[in-house]
Amino acid sequence: MSLDKLYEEAEDGTLEWTIDSAAAKERIDKYVKGQLDEDISRSQIQLWIEAGNLVVNETPVKANYKLAEGDRIVLTIPEPEAVEIVPEDIPLDIYYEDSDVIVVNKARGMVVHPAPGHAGGTLVNALMFHCKDLSGINGELRPGIVHRIDKDTSGLIMAAKNDKAHASLAAQLKEHSVTRKYYALVHGNVSHDQGTVDAPIGRDPHDRKMYTVIDRNSKPAVTHFQVAERFGDYTLLELRLETGRTHQIRVHMKFIGHPLVGDPLYGRSKGVKMNGQALHAAVLGFEHPADGRYLEFSAPIPADMEDVLLALRNR
Repeated sequence: MSLDKLYEEAEDGTLEWTIDSAAAKERIDKYVKGQLDEDISRSQIQLWIEAGNLVVNETPVKANYKLAEGDRIVLTIPEPEAVEIVPEDIPLDIYYEDSDVIVVNKARGMVVHPAPGHAGGTLVNALMFHCKDLSGINGELRPGIVHRIDKDTSGLIMAAKNDKAHASLAAQLKEHSVTRKYYALVHGNVSHDQGTVDAPIGRDPHDRKMYTVIDRNSKPAVTHFQVAERFGDYTLLELRLETGRTHQIRVHMKFIGHPLVGDPLYGRSKGVKMNGQALHAAVLGFEHPADGRYLEFSAPIPADMEDVLLALRNR
C-alpha cells in the first residue's frame, strides 16, 4: 500500500491504536509496522516518529520507545502531495444549488474525489468545471467535499462552495443532525421489522482494506434499519445513519448476517448479481449554512438496482 493510499483510507487523516497486554514492552516502530501494510517500511515509521507524526498519549517519543498497556498511539499521516485537478465537463444530476452549497445525485461507479493514480473522472473534477468555486478546507485533493459515499454507492451528496458553508455542514455531520437515509438490498430474510445496530467499527486487523465490528481501536457506530420490502431470501431495507463511519452500512449488515447484494468486499459470491453494492443514498437533509433553513432532498432508487428489485418481485 502506498503512502497516498494509506492517507486516503485513514479516517480524518489519522490512525489510532490502544495497546493491550500482549503488545506491552514492544518497540513502537516495530508495533506500528505490524499494524500497517507490508509496503510501509520501518524506516518510514521512524521518520514519522522523528517528525512528530506518531505520538503516544499525545507526547512525542523515540523509535525505541517500549509500549505500555493502555498507551494510545496516534499516527497523523502527512497529506500527499497535491495532484493537478483538471475541471471536466461531466454531466451532474443536480438537486439543489446556490452560492453556498450544491447537492448532487452521484451515479454508481463515480469516485468522489481524486487521488494519486486516479486523478480524473471524479465528482470533484465535475464540480470544479460546473461550480468554479469550492471550499478549500479539505485541501487541494478534496475541494468542497464535506462527506463521502463509496464509489459503488449511488445517491445524494452535498458539497460546500466556501469555507464558511463547509464549516457549518461539517459541524452538523459531527453533531449527527444531518438526515441520511439509504436503501439497501441485503441477503436473507431480516427477522425484525425494524431495529438498531449499535456496534463499534474499526479496521480489520487481518485485512487493512476492510473494516469490521471490533472493540479495540474502533469508533462508535450506530445504524437504524426498517424493512421496506421482503422477497423471501432477500430484504430491502431503509437505513438511517446516526454516525458516518467508513463502510458503516456494509459492515453492520454483514455483522448481523445480512450482507449487501453485490458488495465486492463484504458480500456473498452467490445469488443476485449487481455491479457494485445495492446501496443508494436516497435522502439527505441539513440546515442551510447561511440562513438555517432545513432542506431535505430525495433521489429515487437508480435503474440498475430497481431492475434487480423488479426481477425479485416477478420471480
